[in-house]
Amino acid sequence: MSSIAFQPITLACHDIVRQRVFHTECRNCDLNFMNLMSWRFLYDTEMAIWDNWLLFRFKANGHLAYLAPTGKGDWRGVMSALLEDARSLDEPFLMLGVCENTLTFLDEAMPGYFYATADRTYTDYIYDRQSLSSLSGKKLQPKRNHANRFEKLYPDYEYLSLTPDIFRECLELETRWSSQKIENSARLSYADERRSMSYVLDNWDNLGGMGGALRVEGRLVAFTFGAPVNYDTFDVCVEKADTEYDGAYAVINREFVRRVPEQYVYINREEDLGIEGLRRAKESYQPVMLLHKYTVMTKHPLGAL
Repeated sequence: MSSIAFQPITLACHDIVRQRVFHTECRNCDLNFMNLMSWRFLYDTEMAIWDNWLLFRFKANGHLAYLAPTGKGDWRGVMSALLEDARSLDEPFLMLGVCENTLTFLDEAMPGYFYATADRTYTDYIYDRQSLSSLSGKKLQPKRNHANRFEKLYPDYEYLSLTPDIFRECLELETRWSSQKIENSARLSYADERRSMSYVLDNWDNLGGMGGALRVEGRLVAFTFGAPVNYDTFDVCVEKADTEYDGAYAVINREFVRRVPEQYVYINREEDLGIEGLRRAKESYQPVMLLHKYTVMTKHPLGAL
């Protein structure tokens, strides 16, 4: 029997998760508590504290999987415990969303025991906060042009902090946005995204989120929200805009980042999900870091530790 007492993650876990991740160098959007909770319906996410390590277990396409342990200490010990947990459930060991620095710890603790493969679909795009808030420099000139065009067309636009009194309008905008899209082949559907987003809005105060919106002539035309991952990185989880308003994306991105607390010098804008248009858009904002994430399995599933 496994020695790890996993339990379903709940809103009551907020402080435990935030405190343990906040002081690490982890910038992975998978460990943003807002994401952990709002996607729980899809992944059946469970959590445990084991020997001072923060652990997560979940289902990915029907397969048991783990996130990399968060903490400091005996890597061989915690990995042995996770391997035993999978074995006790008669499941192959699978760890997803593993960052490169963790691969080093794994190889040092258990040389040659694991193998890792990367999937560009899961890479996080991380940006310099100052660049996004100013859109300065030659490479971001096209973004400045879009923002300038929006400001010229809609000089009386209004930026609003995201508050419960405009959540209904946000959902209406999301409905308009998704109705114009053709369902893509990514691993997440628009219906899944809508459910995740609705959960965040329904539990806004308990998730510690921050967001913003744009209004033009009384009409909500863009909104965004997110939450911190660690001490220097803020994760933007959702950004939606009415494409009939040229430049709305560039402006909501810029205006929101300007209001993110200054301690967050990096902005994580998450993955591209393998969608080519989304990949081009994320690349066009000139990330300073591509946080590649790996799938980790054992080389010898039946071998002794």
